[in-house]
This record gives sequence, C-alpha cells and structure tokens, in this order.
Amino acid sequence: MSKTSEIKITVELDNDKMPEKIEWEATDAGFDGRKPSKTLMLSLWDENDNVTYGIDLWTKDMKVEEMHSHYHQILLKMADTFERATNNKDAAGMIRDFSEDLTKNLQLNNDKHNK
Repeated sequence: MSKTSEIKITVELDNDKMPEKIEWEATDAGFDGRKPSKTLMLSLWDENDNVTYGIDLWTKDMKVEEMHSHYHQILLKMADTFERATNNKDAAGMIRDFSEDLTKNLQLNNDKHNK
C-alpha cells in the first residue's frame, strides 16, 4: 500500500518580490501548522533533461553569519546523504574535508555549527 505525503512551502514577498517570510508544513512532519525558516534550498533532479533544477531563497533578515553556518551544515548533510546514497565514503570524506576548510576560512566555531 502506497502513502502520499504533502510538503507545502509558503513564501511571503515584499513589493520587489524579495522573500520576507518563509514557512513550511508537511502532512507527516511530526508537528502541526507551519514552521518558519529563513532559507529554502530545494534541488530537483529532472531525468529527462539530465539536470538539477533548484530553488534557493532567503529572507531579507538572514544574517551573513547565519548563512555561513547554514552552508556549513548543508555541506555536512550533503556528505552524509551522498554516502548513504552511493556508499562512496571517499567522496563523502572529501565533502566533509571541504566543509572543515570552509569552517576554518569563515572562522566558524565547529562546536556551535556542527548540528
């Protein structure tokens, strides 16, 4: 028996079509109602065109330091997902190594940002 899950993303824009507010909800997210977010990065693989399409949004109040931390965490998540999907531990390690280099370059506190 198959199950359907719905994910809904709502983006409130200003007059210049810049995101002011991003919220999301999902039918099986484990919470009721909408959850706020300052960023959204969605990647979709199109097998017919053999290309990844993406939607990348962030609200006007997203601070640069928050974006640094956000990208660091995305890279770590990407490494974990890549390793699970491909079982390629070496390439996943390369992504983690890059993330560590980025952390040093941006002078992020690893303990604070490795969530």
